[in-house]
Amino acid sequence: MAGVTVLGAGAWGTALAIVLARNGQAVTLAVRRESQLAAMRDLRENRAYLHAVPLPDEVRLEKMGAGCVRDSDIVIMAVPSRFARQAVAPLISAVPSEALVISVSKGIEPESLQTMSQMLAELLPPAHRIAALSGPGFAPEVARGRPAALVAAADDEGVAQRVQTLFAVKPLRVYRSVDTIGVELGGASKNVIAIAAGISDGLALGSGARAALITRGLAEMMRLARAAGAQRETLAGLAGLGDLVLTSTGDLSRNRQLGLALGRGEPVPQPAEGASIAEGVSNAREIVRLGQRYGVETPISSAVYRVLYEAAWPDAMVEELLNRELKAEF
Repeated sequence: MAGVTVLGAGAWGTALAIVLARNGQAVTLAVRRESQLAAMRDLRENRAYLHAVPLPDEVRLEKMGAGCVRDSDIVIMAVPSRFARQAVAPLISAVPSEALVISVSKGIEPESLQTMSQMLAELLPPAHRIAALSGPGFAPEVARGRPAALVAAADDEGVAQRVQTLFAVKPLRVYRSVDTIGVELGGASKNVIAIAAGISDGLALGSGARAALITRGLAEMMRLARAAGAQRETLAGLAGLGDLVLTSTGDLSRNRQLGLALGRGEPVPQPAEGASIAEGVSNAREIVRLGQRYGVETPISSAVYRVLYEAAWPDAMVEELLNRELKAEF
């Protein structure tokens, strides 16, 4: 076996490749688009997604294909959730039977409503070890060696511990969990709440309104995750509350920035080819559908969905939430 392959050269995939290379790993960063690959080879930098962060010499750049994974003992899937199956399925037969496969993408597959680890488990033979890595971390900060804390999750604690050890490169601290579904649903659902928090700030509703949205958003995330079989405590940890606070308040958050723009009256943007994506746009649709599947109320996510897909005005989202029936907090 020959090291680690990261599938997907967006900001997060590139940042994690840099982290692993700094820890002495031989890393192949697999790039989907030829034009991006050529630019990265020329500049030794991912200028499109991670500007001014040099790629270490230990990071080898390759076109995404079966050859990238054939000799890897660890495969990291960093493709955005709505493209993941399309990108990964053609490579499955080349993944070594004992490889560790780790999803670092935060999202739900649109058609199946599966988390990324569930989708990988469907595609891969049972012998594969599947895990997820999530939590509060901005790619530019992690790539530049700023402190952060993440969660490595797998149904088998030994697998989770292996992922934990792999990514525990100071000053990155990694915890472990056996609640994979909770870790993944936290990573997906917080994106939608972050858009709502951004809308609130874009409407200049104040700090109290933002705090209320984050707190009630967390309650919504917990209800959904619990209905899906997750542990409530997981959503109170790094993969839930921690990631929610970061994504709802941090200036580097694409979901927050999208919400701010919507609150200021700007239209929903149509992402250009190769542009950074606010995952909450697709996540809003899937989270609402998951709520319907499990019979769980998702008022904030549903309100964001209507702004994104039904041309509802952002201030109507606020009015809708304020007009809900009065009830006990817990």
